[in-house]
Amino acid sequence: MTPRVTPGGLGRLGPINYAIAKVGARAVRADDMHLFSTLGRTKRLFLGWLGYSGMLMPFGALKRTESETVIVRVAHLRGNAYELGHHRRIGARAGLTATQFERIFDGSGWNERSAALLDVVTEIVEDKSVSDDAWARLAEFYDERRLVEIVLLATNYDGLATTIDVLGIEPER
Repeated sequence: MTPRVTPGGLGRLGPINYAIAKVGARAVRADDMHLFSTLGRTKRLFLGWLGYSGMLMPFGALKRTESETVIVRVAHLRGNAYELGHHRRIGARAGLTATQFERIFDGSGWNERSAALLDVVTEIVEDKSVSDDAWARLAEFYDERRLVEIVLLATNYDGLATTIDVLGIEPER
């Protein structure tokens, strides 16, 4: 798909968003980080979104492997190559193994805690809701702060997948 909104440069992003996009690009070893240089066109809204997203990951209350499990599951269920590509790398750096990635994709082979997490994320993405049974299973393992964070993290990345798809943001090379 051709991008509906092309990534911006310094003039379209402004100096702060441009600098953030360049730091992001360096982190992914690319000339440009298309997500940041596209969303950066929204000026201050980009900074608010970046702060919100950053408070969920990497600065959230969940363990990094758990937050990456949520994000990778969302990206997989949504079929979003952009999110999946980035978070396979980030998840591997956080400690997820090749076997764990395969289990995230097929949803099998997990302990009760991780299975409950994957089930809730799946329901959020597929149903935009969570059954009482799935919620009760998840609540056995997480306090209320983390339960809220799981929902916010999953819906943030589900919404981000929608944004990427609608705008036609292409993965970097």
